[in-house]
Amino acid sequence: MYRFSNTAVGYLNLLTLLASIPIIGGALWLARSSATCESALQMPLLFIGFIILLVSLAGFIGACFNVAWALWLYLFAMFLLIAALLCLTAFGFAVTGGGGGTQVPGRVYREFHLADYSAWLRARVAEAKYWRAASSCIVGSRACANIAGWTPLDYMQRDLTPIQSGCCKPPTSCTYGTGMMMAAQEEDCYRWSNAPDVLCYGCDSCKAGVLEQVRRDWHKLSVLNVVLVIFLIAVYALGCCAFRNARRSISDHPYGENQMSKIRPRWDHYWGRWWRDRRDQLW
Repeated sequence: MYRFSNTAVGYLNLLTLLASIPIIGGALWLARSSATCESALQMPLLFIGFIILLVSLAGFIGACFNVAWALWLYLFAMFLLIAALLCLTAFGFAVTGGGGGTQVPGRVYREFHLADYSAWLRARVAEAKYWRAASSCIVGSRACANIAGWTPLDYMQRDLTPIQSGCCKPPTSCTYGTGMMMAAQEEDCYRWSNAPDVLCYGCDSCKAGVLEQVRRDWHKLSVLNVVLVIFLIAVYALGCCAFRNARRSISDHPYGENQMSKIRPRWDHYWGRWWRDRRDQLW
């Protein structure tokens, strides 16, 4: 078991150690970008990259060189990481419930409404600082410029992303006319403007479109987190075996009742040691 557990933990942590380098490099590259949405990812990426680097380094040193204190730090950090991922995954599934939009009759695309999303997401998008950053990203992405040349037939036959559906056009139910008084409509109908820098960026439907995109991405991330937690638990189990092997290598005797505290060991010490030697040879 010594060869398998220590070798597996060593190789796995070497891979994650190498993987942390492009993550840190990407975060430093994003720091030079002037785009609001890219610079917002700088600190989370740097934090994740350095955490992966330090944890992987501790696990690699502890598993390959039988350093018990490094493996202890590695297992403690892994435990905290698994617990944090479990909490994050549960929170992600809780706040991404609902949404999905409503199908517009005679259209391929869907339209989205703020009331369909969780209270936490609605409160988040209502913050002026958050919405300024989000709207800057939408304008910079040129999502609306990509459909500026669409004809009415295109809107009938082609699909739209959540952001295009909410931010680049007025709600389908809106009616506009000249020389006549319009009937009462939803507020987004009056917020719409043909000006390219205005459009429906201030509409509730635009905020709902952003939340729908966030909801989809967060739901995919939560599913990925479930797979990652299962993988980390398996690595954590191997790390526990490697930690036990590192402690055994100090005195070449197992810890517990069979630790030699007298001149004569217990009667089952030799049988237990013979069995462990045969088992280690199999691995």
